[in-house]
Amino acid sequence: MVHGRHAHDENEGNQFLGKELKYFSQAGFDLDRIHIKRNAPIASLYEDAILNEGAVISSSGALINFSGKKTGRSPKDKRIVYEETSKDDVWWGPVNIKMDEHTFEINRERAIDYLNTRENVYVFDGFAGWDPKYRIKVRVIASRAYHALFMHNMLIRPTAEELENFGEPDFIIYNAGQFPANRFTTGMTSTTSVEVNFKRMEMVILGTEYAGEMKKGIFSVMHYLQPVKFGQLSLHSSANQAKGDNGDVTLFFGLSGTGKTTLSADPNRLLIGDDEHVWSDTGVFNIEGGCYAKTINLSAEKEPEIYNAIRFGSILENVVYNPADRVPDYDDVSITENTRCAYPIEAIPNAKIPCIADRQPSNIIMLTCDAFGVLPPVSRLTPEQAQYHFVAGYTSKTPGTEDGIAEPSPTFSTCYGQPFIILHPGRYAKMLAERMEKNKVDCWLINTGWTGGKFGTGKRCPLKYTRAIVDAIHNGSLAKAEFENFPIFNLAIPKAVEGVPSEILDPAKVWPSKDAFNAEIQKLGGMFQKAFSKYEADITADVKNAGPIL
Repeated sequence: MVHGRHAHDENEGNQFLGKELKYFSQAGFDLDRIHIKRNAPIASLYEDAILNEGAVISSSGALINFSGKKTGRSPKDKRIVYEETSKDDVWWGPVNIKMDEHTFEINRERAIDYLNTRENVYVFDGFAGWDPKYRIKVRVIASRAYHALFMHNMLIRPTAEELENFGEPDFIIYNAGQFPANRFTTGMTSTTSVEVNFKRMEMVILGTEYAGEMKKGIFSVMHYLQPVKFGQLSLHSSANQAKGDNGDVTLFFGLSGTGKTTLSADPNRLLIGDDEHVWSDTGVFNIEGGCYAKTINLSAEKEPEIYNAIRFGSILENVVYNPADRVPDYDDVSITENTRCAYPIEAIPNAKIPCIADRQPSNIIMLTCDAFGVLPPVSRLTPEQAQYHFVAGYTSKTPGTEDGIAEPSPTFSTCYGQPFIILHPGRYAKMLAERMEKNKVDCWLINTGWTGGKFGTGKRCPLKYTRAIVDAIHNGSLAKAEFENFPIFNLAIPKAVEGVPSEILDPAKVWPSKDAFNAEIQKLGGMFQKAFSKYEADITADVKNAGPIL
């Protein structure tokens, strides 16, 4: 019986490929030797991952996978191919490191050679971008069922008809992450290599099985294609929309740990997406078909939507579980602190499907977690200040318990997503300012970090107050408030917000010591100036002067 079932699967698989077979033989795949599974059913990917890759099914039906040595992205191993079609647009430097075309060909060949040694090669064809005008067709070719299921969840899944008429993909990922790069190849610094070629529109992955590399690879491609080819603005942000007929739209920018995912998940609003968007001429759309949520300390009480999305078809990554009952232990970080879950966006009850809003944003919220405790809980930014803070991309990391750092450390990640940007930050900032100006968008800077003192002496601004601030933005009352000037940073801060004690709105008022506050704000202002100096050459004077004045 088992034999019969597999024979049926084989047939179905190759017939399903049909006209795609020509592409695979031209690309150098040995079709007599390998079995290609294209857009395989979830259950079949489960079986293969369990049989061949050490995956297990959790008590709630999600598939627990392990990514091996690498449990996070390897930004130092990311390369962009230096070639004539894109070289003048790319912002070369530590984020986008050059690789020559010949080295790319060597690594691409190495990846295909490795895939040819596998019994099963998994292909997933899907879309990036919910707006048909601006979406791209993506083909993922991988050696692990886990990677195929991950991209099945993270890309936009085609209908049977769309798959039938998929045609040539616009972008291809060759994921041979189980196989190392050759360190003796020119330009290789380790056995890991993640590289993107804009001329060939291909990405090659060697030496890392961390699935997030594929997700962020597509994001990097969109950060190039959307502005350069389509003239649209790609953003590392979440987005939501008021319920009802074409309600108002808000974009949330913010780095890890600032509350981007938490604050955009609002029971009174529809979620367009939690991480990657494009602000187009006609509205806002999500790039992805899924969410990749952190699961550290996850609980049903704190984040019910995410907790309940962990079910059949979802992927848990590097999560420890109890072998007796297969219940995941989200507090256990013995494999990594970066434990994750990937699930289709439909699993979120108030997601807006399709994930697109046909209207321009009304508000932009920039989130920062200031562990120095000096930035106000909310301030209103001018268009110049909005550009300044977008280019600076400030948040801070709180001191870890084990690494002996007693001081908070500032993080400046330009465009609130430095590892993923391809063009100069000034280009994205200019597009942002033009769109804000044209659509009269209000921009707010919200500090979800410390108040009444820095980390260690003050306390984290309670989530209920931050939510009340966001509600006041959405109901329009904050825009009508009375504002006063907050010195050094020259921010406009409201005198009152409904549901928030007015004394915390001005940080200076809640610090026990005036002198300590002044010392700390001078220090942070200096950090901003130093961080911003990297980008000054390509930034206009009015934006440069919108930062802190010491």
